[in-house]
Amino acid sequence: MAALTILYFAWVREAIGRDEEQVDRPAPGARIVDLVEMLAARGGGYAQALGDPARLRAAIDQRFAPLDTPIGEAREIALFPPVTGG
Repeated sequence: MAALTILYFAWVREAIGRDEEQVDRPAPGARIVDLVEMLAARGGGYAQALGDPARLRAAIDQRFAPLDTPIGEAREIALFPPVTGG
């Protein structure tokens, strides 16, 4: 089964210490939030950045998606803080 690319942006990237990585694809039916929780369980910067999913936004294959979206056959998940304008 193909790996899943995870992209990190802004303070999420800074806390984790990398801008992307390849992870094993989660179980069928897994949602983005399930992946976030799995990554947060690694501890350290992952727990700091991903420990509160309500602070995150996501995109699946370059399209914004709610965290409860199933990952399905996605190739890429991006995780980032909410974007504000000003």
